[in-house]
Amino acid sequence: MIVCFDIGGVLVRICRTWEEGCRAAGVPVRPFEDKSDQVERRQSLVAALQRGEIEDADFHRRLSDLFEGTWSPEEVARIDTAWLLEAYPGTLELIGELHDAGVRTACLSNTSGGHWSALLEYDNVAGLGTRHASHLLGLAKPDPRIYTEFERLVGVGSEEILFFDDLEANVEAAAAGGWDAVRIDHETDTAAQMRSALRIRGIL
Repeated sequence: MIVCFDIGGVLVRICRTWEEGCRAAGVPVRPFEDKSDQVERRQSLVAALQRGEIEDADFHRRLSDLFEGTWSPEEVARIDTAWLLEAYPGTLELIGELHDAGVRTACLSNTSGGHWSALLEYDNVAGLGTRHASHLLGLAKPDPRIYTEFERLVGVGSEEILFFDDLEANVEAAAAGGWDAVRIDHETDTAAQMRSALRIRGIL
């Protein structure tokens, strides 16, 4: 049995919009009008970053280009750094309780090199039994292959995994692979939601 956590929106509060990221970084929110394909191109760029196909500095430069210079690469880097806000209260204690009960823990996160280094400084992330990140695996959720690779790395079958994630697509893909997948509402008390799911299943 292993309990696997997503990080952003589950263990660590993150920015959810570009405007929120600007405010967190102290960078002005400037007017910008998307052209027809720019949203899709930005999403593809983020996906490439999370699969480890490009470096952070290249991502910042290319994202600035997609914004047509409205934000400089340096400003994009500041916003990217400020994207991680704080640990959700109670999550460190919950992980400790799982370990005290003899339950293994892990994470499976879509992230980047820069964010990963910062996330490992959070006590709740550092306290997990094992940590797995998309940019290191070369795969990202909801690609079914990342769930299979996680199973191989931790040495358990799909029926032995309880998974918490805040994105519906990731939860659905995990469930399709046989995981017990629970969607978390990132806007409320994530620790309380997970504790309830764990108690219902008799894990805590």
